[in-house]
Amino acid sequence: MELDDALIRVGIPRDLVKVLGVESRSDSQAGAFTRAFLNNNMRQDSRNDAKMLLAHKAVILDYCRPKKDKSKRKSRKAKGLNARQKRAMKVFHLKPEHQRYELFLPLHELWRQYVIDLCNGLSATCPQFVQQKLLKADFHGAILTVVRSKCPSYVGATGILIQEFKHVFKIITKEDQLKVIPKKNSVFAVEINGFVSHIYGSKFEHRASERSAKKFKARGTIDL
Repeated sequence: MELDDALIRVGIPRDLVKVLGVESRSDSQAGAFTRAFLNNNMRQDSRNDAKMLLAHKAVILDYCRPKKDKSKRKSRKAKGLNARQKRAMKVFHLKPEHQRYELFLPLHELWRQYVIDLCNGLSATCPQFVQQKLLKADFHGAILTVVRSKCPSYVGATGILIQEFKHVFKIITKEDQLKVIPKKNSVFAVEINGFVSHIYGSKFEHRASERSAKKFKARGTIDL
């Protein structure tokens, strides 16, 4: 132990003073520095026992964990627009010059290919499988026809579905007319490669994103 203490207390060689940029201090200077350092960094309730703690090898110093910047965390989250802001910005508004049937024909072709791939080629041997797939499918681009409705003026309306909301379908007809058809009390027909499926709007009052995750129960259809 005496040899170890001697090694600890030995001064820095002169040839290393310039290299390290430090100088050896006397015992009194080193002791004063140590006491000042401990008094500034030790816990408040332990400052009175500084002399006792100096006799031990281990000294616990205060540690303050740096606080996280909450402003940076909030900035990472992208805030979406609410319904009022969307209406004010006319996010879902279709300009009159864009209300043309021919502009949405490519969308219809993409939808046809999407449904054929979704239903494994629309095999007529298992219509129930096709119906289950269509319940959760995206109908943007489909050609819808109103076959039944409590409002007679809607019956016979045919067009490409360009927007689907929770309670209404927006379709564009061949006459370049934008029509809003309520889902409730209406029955729609959609045809894909000779396969005709009927959509009961009263059971379809969901957003497209919500319908894809919804579990539909097998129930009998309800007349209008």
